[in-house]
Amino acid sequence: MSPIAILVLAISMSVDAFAVSVGRGAALGRPRFSESIRTGAVFGIVEAITPLIGWAAGVAASGFVQAVDHWIAFGLLGAVGFRMLYAACCQRQQTEERVGNSAYMLLATAIGTSLDAMAVGISLAFLNVNILVIALAIGVATFLMSSGGMLVGRLIGERFGRVAEAVAGAALIILGASILVEHLTAAAA
Repeated sequence: MSPIAILVLAISMSVDAFAVSVGRGAALGRPRFSESIRTGAVFGIVEAITPLIGWAAGVAASGFVQAVDHWIAFGLLGAVGFRMLYAACCQRQQTEERVGNSAYMLLATAIGTSLDAMAVGISLAFLNVNILVIALAIGVATFLMSSGGMLVGRLIGERFGRVAEAVAGAALIILGASILVEHLTAAAA
């Protein structure tokens, strides 16, 4: 996987956490710097761990599905991308309901936003990639975007977070399609 593809993947996986952090920042009014760092750290760590879990599950199953692995990667990335598009365009949940203020709610929200990274981790198990580099890139991108999202949430509001989530969903669909096309054209050659 090229460095540009890793960057696109890391940013795409971080956008849902960014959107929630923007909403958190908007809901909290003036979040403290320490609160934004704590939020970024929780989201970043969880978001870095979940693709590793997904990758391990995918590796365990890879021997059984090697002939259709590119279709699985395409399906999972496409499903995650469409879910992100749907959430950005169609879900009208109040910010306060989504973010909460307790540490438990923060962790639960971080896990909820990282499930897509687990699905992506499963799809990456079928490709020849360095999962540690990708997981680290996702974790760092999520930390930076979540921390920044908290700090600017009050200024840009929740609407911008939804736009970013829609763009990230489209990027995942395109990434999944490119993996499928690459494998199908390689098999045809």
